Amino acid sequence: MTNTDGRVWLITGCSAGFGREIALAALAAGDRVLATARRPETLTGLRDRGGERLRTAALDVTDAGQIDSAVQAALDAFGRIDVVVNNAGSGSVGAVEELTMDELRALMEVMFFGAVAVTKAVLPHLRAQGSGTVVQISSMGGQLSPPGYGAYCATKFALEGLSEALAAEVAPFGVQVLIVEPGAFRTEFGGGRMHRSRTIEAYAVSTGGTREAVENMDGTQPGDPAKAAA
Repeated sequence: MTNTDGRVWLITGCSAGFGREIALAALAAGDRVLATARRPETLTGLRDRGGERLRTAALDVTDAGQIDSAVQAALDAFGRIDVVVNNAGSGSVGAVEELTMDELRALMEVMFFGAVAVTKAVLPHLRAQGSGTVVQISSMGGQLSPPGYGAYCATKFALEGLSEALAAEVAPFGVQVLIVEPGAFRTEFGGGRMHRSRTIEAYAVSTGGTREAVENMDGTQPGDPAKAAA
């Protein structure tokens, strides 16, 4: 196998949901993948299906050292990177007053600062080769912010604002930026990965419906993540 066999993808958050399905879709297309997750043992199933065209790495996107190591692992294994997908993250529900500042900062660290850090780490390589694509997995929550989703949507608004500027900045180098805004998909959003803030009883009037929906949505969403990935 040479370094020109198929595109090379670096994907964050591959333990489930969109990350896992995008990795499988890339493999099905004949491409090569570095699949990452905070706990790489969750990637065993992918490893079994990917063969020599898939490598795995531990990647907590809040850890600069792990980001650099993952980028280097992709380069060492495949010689280049063509597509980076910033998918790592989770949902969050809670009214603004219910959220602690530490909770808000933790969400921003993963879904905004983490995505930016991964993007910045790979950009020098994309510029040098004169091609590549950065895919930012945002959400319909990057366009609107319903009650109870303020923190989650804030991370997506921030990522989209930065990415729109980035797209214009890197276009002269042959690098593209894609913002993806899924609606309701069966990606464990609402399940155990969903952060839930404390509750203040007064806010039941405005966020009670949102919290109830979160508790009942997992696995019932209309969107098929495998179709979205393809």
